[in-house]
Amino acid sequence: MSSFRENSAPFFGRPSPNPSDDYWSSQMNSRPPTGSGGNMTMGGITSALTRSLRMSSAQDLTGVGSRNDELKARQEHENDVATTVIVCEPERSTVMMGGLHPRASLFEKTVHLDKASKQHRHFREVLAANGLKVCTVQEILAVGVDKHLRARIELEELAMRSLEYQTPGADLSTWTEEDKFYLSDDYKRQVIESMSVTQIIDTILTRPIVNIAYSGRDTGMTASYSFRPLSNLIYTRDQQITTCRGVVMARLRSEQRQNEVQLMKHVMLKIGMQVVGEIEAPGFLEGGDFVAAGRDLALLGIGLRSNMEAAQQLMEKDLLGCRRLAVVRDDFEKHQDRMHLDCCFSIISDTCCIMLEEMIGSESPTRRLVDEFTRDSNGQYKLTREGVEFSEFIKFEGYHIIPISGPDQLQYGCNVLNLGKGKIISVHKGTARQITRCPQFTGDVQVVEYDQITSMYGAVHCSSQVVHRHPRPTYGQD
Repeated sequence: MSSFRENSAPFFGRPSPNPSDDYWSSQMNSRPPTGSGGNMTMGGITSALTRSLRMSSAQDLTGVGSRNDELKARQEHENDVATTVIVCEPERSTVMMGGLHPRASLFEKTVHLDKASKQHRHFREVLAANGLKVCTVQEILAVGVDKHLRARIELEELAMRSLEYQTPGADLSTWTEEDKFYLSDDYKRQVIESMSVTQIIDTILTRPIVNIAYSGRDTGMTASYSFRPLSNLIYTRDQQITTCRGVVMARLRSEQRQNEVQLMKHVMLKIGMQVVGEIEAPGFLEGGDFVAAGRDLALLGIGLRSNMEAAQQLMEKDLLGCRRLAVVRDDFEKHQDRMHLDCCFSIISDTCCIMLEEMIGSESPTRRLVDEFTRDSNGQYKLTREGVEFSEFIKFEGYHIIPISGPDQLQYGCNVLNLGKGKIISVHKGTARQITRCPQFTGDVQVVEYDQITSMYGAVHCSSQVVHRHPRPTYGQD
């Protein structure tokens, strides 16, 4: 039987009937301990992972960067045991600004910030209690900055690029050279160098513009302020994907989110995660469209957000590390409520998946079609199948499909996080019960309250980036 928990103590699942029991047990029991409060402490990261500290770059401060380290960025299958996850707390300033006009900020509806913070904290606690190292973006940005000058300087450089001084409509020819100094990068650098670490991080996340005007009295200047906050950074799934090869930096479609990628690249490099490539124009790639399904197969949704040009780059640059890529085409719908593949499909075990019911079947008006590309003996990906209806393709791969109703999908029923070996975190009670009742599913499901996070248009899969899962020794035979 599978099991179901609703806002209860964290699960550890029941024994699996498949031959991989010994392997899974050893991997689950080998996870290092985590810190209190739901997150691995940054002191814990530096002590546990800094085995070959090199002060040539701030990326070495947390020490995960050793090429042979077990925590090298790697994700082969959604059902492999997750060990390390990066999340972003709902930062008060950015989410508050985004909530002032939810629609223009890519939010679904208004957010109650205090409740959102509490729900996200509980999510982190559940992850940590299940053995994952939980690192927040804010912690990673801050780690080592007070002790290591290089880390401080790199953080300041991020802030330099985030803060702008502007003089709209001003005739600078009437300004003295002394006044012009206060518009310069030299002055901006002085300001940032005097800031606390918290101030610098706030500057990076809110991306302020200071509009400066000449006043002729007091300090000689007045200012008004506008901001370009990274209000969607909480969804750490999208700025990159983690493949069999490592981390691939994405290229986000929405204007509001395009500055997130370089920040997350800094985060990845700082903790030593190998960035193996980046998507370039005209490609668009968002992490919610990527699903890892083993060394043999990965899936990539294209449509409203990601596109075929990104898929081609992943194949041509050999960034996937798997034999086949299934490009899942959203040709007929392209709706915001199903913007990414993980909005309507998730792998929940080696043999089960969930899929939006109304898009199943060749007669569905919102069906997805699959083009399969297979790597040949020369390492080149070639089109081997074209236009296969998605559910047919998935069944052929050996998965039992649990159909999720349209209303349940709109409550983020399909957007679950698989911690490995069928241990699922869900935000929707009805879907969790439906999964648990399915005879083909032998895992465990825990429900967390997450409605304030989903108000920003994403659930637990969207708001987590698993950067390492334990690979299986011989895939499909263990």
